[in-house]
Amino acid sequence: MNPKPVMNDQTFRFRNARKIGARRIGDPPLTRRKPAPLKPVLLVLHQEHSTPGRIGRLLQARGHALDIRKPRYGDPLPDTMREHAGAVIFGGPMGANDPDDFIRTEIDWIGTCLKEDAPFLGICLGAQMMAKHLGARVYTHGEGRAEVGYYRLDQTAEGSAHAAEAGFSWPGTVYQWHRDGFDCPSGAECLATGDDFPVQAIRAGSKVYGIQFHPEVTPAMMCRWSIRGHERTLMPGAQLRHLHLEGWYRYDPAIRSWLDGFLDHWLKVPATAESA
Repeated sequence: MNPKPVMNDQTFRFRNARKIGARRIGDPPLTRRKPAPLKPVLLVLHQEHSTPGRIGRLLQARGHALDIRKPRYGDPLPDTMREHAGAVIFGGPMGANDPDDFIRTEIDWIGTCLKEDAPFLGICLGAQMMAKHLGARVYTHGEGRAEVGYYRLDQTAEGSAHAAEAGFSWPGTVYQWHRDGFDCPSGAECLATGDDFPVQAIRAGSKVYGIQFHPEVTPAMMCRWSIRGHERTLMPGAQLRHLHLEGWYRYDPAIRSWLDGFLDHWLKVPATAESA
């Protein structure tokens, strides 16, 4: 009869054994490289009590400080974008064709972002400024129509291809608050279109964008705009205030999803820059 096998459960110790990564007395201290802090994002606003809304909150959630400037009230704009992760010019009640000095200053300054191919996003007025800087027409609708409320957004072939490459999905309906529009500048791509104002989103350079709609809006901003600017909701083509609030619950989830994906793409640092 074969003897019952015995399992060897003894622990053997080897004098010179050393766990990988183990440290000994006298070893030099480890130095851990802290990741470099993220650069702030420059936000250009146009009214005394304006806020960057949801975009500001999402940028902060990604670890970026907000460098808010209001050239209308005397704030300077930087000579270079080297100290910023990107720049956003928001909307306002003024127009890109207005003669005010700060309007001209902001339009000219957009050239700094284009020259450095720095991430730039123009929203509504900011997009119109971008188009004007690039030589395109900024205009008021010929029949006095406005887009105030939620409107359909259609992506172009270029917009669809870019979204697939960048990793975001365009929303089918977006929130608008404008009565001026712009043409697509020569050399830029039209990414999305609408009805009364055909050009809704453009791209010039790798991460330089202009959008006519307002993804930054929150319910509080919507209420404030539609009360203080009530007369805009009565313009031809505009929607009454109660439709704005109804539209928020119906359309905002897709807008939020697009904005999340867009910001991830817009803020992504190229591999060549990370290794520099």
